[in-house]
Amino acid sequence: MHRPDPQRLSSAPDTPRGLTTEANSVAAPGLIAFAALVVANVALAFGPWFVRATEVGPVAAGFWRLTLAVPFLVVLAVQQGARPRRLGWKLWAGLLAGGVCFAADLGTWHLGILRTTLANATLFGNVATLIFPIYGFLIVRSWPTRTQGFALALAAAGGALLLGRSYQLDAKNLAGDLFCLLAGLLYTVYFILMARARATLAPISALTLSTLAGIVPLLIFALAMGERVLPTHWGPLIGLALCSQVIGQGLMIYALGRFPPLVIGIALLIQPVVAGLVGWLVYGERLGTADLVGVVMVAVALVLVRQGSGPEALPLEDALDTPDLERQETV
Repeated sequence: MHRPDPQRLSSAPDTPRGLTTEANSVAAPGLIAFAALVVANVALAFGPWFVRATEVGPVAAGFWRLTLAVPFLVVLAVQQGARPRRLGWKLWAGLLAGGVCFAADLGTWHLGILRTTLANATLFGNVATLIFPIYGFLIVRSWPTRTQGFALALAAAGGALLLGRSYQLDAKNLAGDLFCLLAGLLYTVYFILMARARATLAPISALTLSTLAGIVPLLIFALAMGERVLPTHWGPLIGLALCSQVIGQGLMIYALGRFPPLVIGIALLIQPVVAGLVGWLVYGERLGTADLVGVVMVAVALVLVRQGSGPEALPLEDALDTPDLERQETV
């Protein structure tokens, strides 16, 4: 069946199947895709800084992050040729679930950001850096190699060391770390659901719909917690929406369809490094020796887990291209 031009239809992914060998070499991840992945993680790393700078509550900040980003995402989607299309119920259900998971991720993560260091908030908020590759292993039914198994154990030990250090410094930090850890688990589920959506939708279309799905839950959570919702100064919230949601998540969803889970997981390590630098320069949150050891252990684990190649080298959306997944090839 002829696949439509992904730049013209919102219901088509930007990595079509059925390409010739020559076309596949052109469509393979290159410098632009890698640059998009790096910029995405750098932009996302500034999210905690914007959250701390806002006047509203942490969950309300998540609500404004999505709400203020929607107009920009809609404009970008329309410019890329997106138009209202009839999509299957499975796709709508996945997008709705992804939006709710992302809303819950933002809510718990923003609560954790105010209770721990920026470096730890970003590190544990991106626990998907390890869980997402593991999910990739399970999907392709290929267990990790001995080296990759050792890497996962090393990363778990490094994370445990960071948690222990947080409790020694301040029990409040441990609570913040646990909030961020929960957020990271939810972020992993969001990644998985968006990888499925990316097998059918173009990146900006998928992000726009999932963003819309997360707005109402965040507003309900913020009001239920009695948070301040309306700000006096909009600067930090606009920066949060543009930097984290439009640029960061936009480029991340694009990269999600270009790289395998292991590469995505490793790239997420960029975020705690950048956030740690911001925390050091802006808030004086210096890392101790034990903290640095824990970070190095996680970093080494992420390098080791990338070693070896196999079926998991495919983008996850390729592994998810199964007969039971309804692909919107026609309108």
